[in-house]
Amino acid sequence: MNLPISKDLALLILRLAGIGLAYAHGWAKVVELVSGEGERRIAGIANLGFPMPGFFAWCSALAEFAGGLLVASGLFTRVAASVAAFNMFVAAFLRHKFHLHILVALGLISVPEETVEGWGNPELALIYCLVMVSLILMGGGRFSLDHVMGKRGKARR
Repeated sequence: MNLPISKDLALLILRLAGIGLAYAHGWAKVVELVSGEGERRIAGIANLGFPMPGFFAWCSALAEFAGGLLVASGLFTRVAASVAAFNMFVAAFLRHKFHLHILVALGLISVPEETVEGWGNPELALIYCLVMVSLILMGGGRFSLDHVMGKRGKARR
């Protein structure tokens, strides 16, 4: 697929969101789990109904950290973006209850303010999810390691 350079630059900019996902969110979770101080995070995942919450806490942390780094570099972009998008979907809808925030905002349901505050803000998880879905659909673009590796593979044939 030969896209204009502006589309490849746009994909690069979208991929750079992976740095934010990796360092602002994933790294802190990995450090927390490595240091043995992740009990609260593990309990939160258990409250979501996941079996083996310790395992899924690690999966979530690595989806954000390793997935973010892979997306940013453009290596295995679609696979890494898929894992990160799924993780962000779970965060937005199961943890932060985006769908219920919408119903409250529209006045379709009534929930105590403390409950809404307890859900937290789903906005950032939703934005990361949408960025990752865009990258799943478009790939990493010309300025990605996927593209570089693909060109080398074609030159060897």
